[in-house]
Amino acid sequence: MGAFRAFRIVNENNDNEQNRVRGMLTTATLDELSPGDVVIRSVFSSVNYKDALAATGTGKILRRFPLIGGIDVSGIVDSSADPRFAPGDEVLVTGYDLGVAHDGGYAAYVRVPADWVVAVPVGLTLFEAMALGTAGFTAGLAVLRLERNGLTPSQGAVIVTGATGGVGSVAVASLARLGYEVTALTGKKAEHDYLRGLGAATILDRTSLEMGSRPLEKAMWAGAVDAVGGDTLAWLTRTTNYWGGIASTGLTGGVDLRTTVMPFILRGVSLIGVDSVLCPMDVRREVWRRLATDMKPPLTEIAHTITLDELDSAFATLLAGRARGRHVVRIG
Repeated sequence: MGAFRAFRIVNENNDNEQNRVRGMLTTATLDELSPGDVVIRSVFSSVNYKDALAATGTGKILRRFPLIGGIDVSGIVDSSADPRFAPGDEVLVTGYDLGVAHDGGYAAYVRVPADWVVAVPVGLTLFEAMALGTAGFTAGLAVLRLERNGLTPSQGAVIVTGATGGVGSVAVASLARLGYEVTALTGKKAEHDYLRGLGAATILDRTSLEMGSRPLEKAMWAGAVDAVGGDTLAWLTRTTNYWGGIASTGLTGGVDLRTTVMPFILRGVSLIGVDSVLCPMDVRREVWRRLATDMKPPLTEIAHTITLDELDSAFATLLAGRARGRHVVRIG
């Protein structure tokens, strides 16, 4: 194969200064890609908050330069040195070092270690796999971990923060499909109908939310999926009910957590960390199976398609907090 299109992120000073980092559309060849056992012909990728941080230098995400961006990819195996995968197989890759220290999904071809590759489960198309992507996988993993903590629909309302984002949208829809009473927390008044369409029973306006300051506030939530962090996560610890769990998935509202031990020792609240990057493969496959079956959200409502040429605009939308749902990137 000859040269193909790719979105490469460079550091113009080559000195790891964040404000020198930028992405550009260029060309690449297979010989230039990071090593691996499996070559995938990319069909779709996606845009995550982490991609926006990496491509703009807003966050110090990349561990080497230059690097082809994109922490997700779905496509068709072109060649494989590993017997687990054969040409023509439909596969996906999310997490690990993809798009961080290893050339990623914003290119017509991707080469990766076979241990990173997941067969696209029955019930998902290549498009749907990336309509979920890292954000959707994170939401599914959060729900799975809450279930393993004992959460069931009969226990009461589950709240999702950052509800219009990628993680939040999938979490709202997946929880609703599983029969949970979902409360969505958002600062976007114009998106209330969108959230109701995903299955939210109640919507809270973040801009008028009274969080209180006592070590324990009124217990309201059987569980929570939090994509925000900061003061919002601290409020959740104070308002989650006895033996409830909070799945912490993100930090758009800040990395500091100002709380006390009171929720944990007086209500038995569990704070559950959700890391999608190095999730064990058996759990990874289970989450993808669930997202293709009983957790599957209405992906046509959540996702819309862009091209590589529109990546910069998508990054700006995410960083400005204006994103709704998921951006799927059509590669080939």
